[in-house]
Amino acid sequence: MKQKLLLLASALALVLPDLALAQDHGRDRDHDRRPGQGQQQPQGRPPQARPPQTRPQPPQPRPPVARPPQGRPPVARPPVARPPQPPRPMPPHRPGAGRPPSFHPVHGPAFRYPRGYGYRRWSIGLILPSIFLSNSYYYTNWAALGVGPPPPGYYWVRYGPDLLLVQYRTRRVVDVIYGAFY
Repeated sequence: MKQKLLLLASALALVLPDLALAQDHGRDRDHDRRPGQGQQQPQGRPPQARPPQTRPQPPQPRPPVARPPQGRPPVARPPVARPPQPPRPMPPHRPGAGRPPSFHPVHGPAFRYPRGYGYRRWSIGLILPSIFLSNSYYYTNWAALGVGPPPPGYYWVRYGPDLLLVQYRTRRVVDVIYGAFY
């Protein structure tokens, strides 16, 4: 029984505001204006109570409409076979550029430091001791690493796992490739 009453009350709550709006629809709109809105209230008549207004519901989004394609349909074309491109020549190494894109580390023989020396992380601008500017430390197989030949007056020097580009006259390190050898 309680459920029936609850159902009836909720149905009335939904229908009554619509009925009030429907009755309001038939009246002349000039009678609904409040005093002070451009029209004087007639004497001897009590002001009219306005029915409660409901908020308008926002419009519901519509599903997208599938449109037929316009113009001609695309033509399926077979892929164009291009001739293979020759490999690009390796550009000369630019000092300070770091690892070139074609670089790959190589397995090198064990490195023996001179007496009194151990691994040190060299950086650009430091001066390499003259003991490392000898044939036993020069690295001439630069093509295997993919770095390109050193510019004139420079040498690739191996220092442990790193490869240093050193200017011969000043012994200054101009480029370092860390982890070139494993």
